[in-house]
Amino acid sequence: MSSSHVERAQVLAEALPYIQKYYGKTIVVKYGGNAMISEELRRAVISDIILLHLVGIRVVVVHGGGPEITDMLKRLGKPSKFVDGLRYTDQETMDVVQQVLCGKVNKDLVATLNRMGGRALGLCGMDAGLFQARKLDEKYGLVGEVVQVDPAVVNDALAVGYIPVVSTVAQGVDGETAYNINADTAAAKLAVALHAEKLILLTDVRGLLRDPKDEDTLIPEVGLSQVPGLVKDGVIQGGMIPKVDCCVEAVRSGVKNTIILDGRIPHSILIELLSDSGIGTMLL
Repeated sequence: MSSSHVERAQVLAEALPYIQKYYGKTIVVKYGGNAMISEELRRAVISDIILLHLVGIRVVVVHGGGPEITDMLKRLGKPSKFVDGLRYTDQETMDVVQQVLCGKVNKDLVATLNRMGGRALGLCGMDAGLFQARKLDEKYGLVGEVVQVDPAVVNDALAVGYIPVVSTVAQGVDGETAYNINADTAAAKLAVALHAEKLILLTDVRGLLRDPKDEDTLIPEVGLSQVPGLVKDGVIQGGMIPKVDCCVEAVRSGVKNTIILDGRIPHSILIELLSDSGIGTMLL
């Protein structure tokens, strides 16, 4: 027997206790960044999700689609504008956000999951009042703050064996409008509402780095009590601050732990969940 066969068997044996650990549990994956853009990474992420689903783990996918929205606005001759890192969303932009996220991006992702052997169902945050929001601040336009999550439609989909794929547009509670909501925030809120075991945020960095310029300084685990000090020291900075805030809120609200994971690494979800060698930063 070749050594490669033995190595494959060892990998499967190593995965067994983790499959047993997560069997029947809910894991929310926020999918975005390069993992959505690169075809190779996209296929790796989707095959990971299907494998987890097939071994009895309840996987929920929450996605954004910033690059696709920017591309569509550009085609329409409309520049993208950002305020404090959030896309300024006027009514015309909101129409594009809704069309791109609830339409093309969501359905393309569902179709790819189904084509590769999964059983996916696309949902928009407005379906069955899944995400309800009010205006965050006038300076951002139609950007919403999630005030309520009704996970019933997601639980129903999971109960009959689907992989729910959720786009991050919310129904307004303070007017007859839809709101653009941050995908990290939406994923965290949904993970809490589903009593999820884990929340995974796929990003374009290794995780939290002691030295942001050195990927070898990854911090594998961070306790919630350590977060303020890491912000003060500049370890958590810039766009990582809102991501960590989402993770902290999720853990404080009952999610067992959250993981900031490098979506640029093929099969990073499987490596993190089903092996002894975690590769992201876990907040717990």
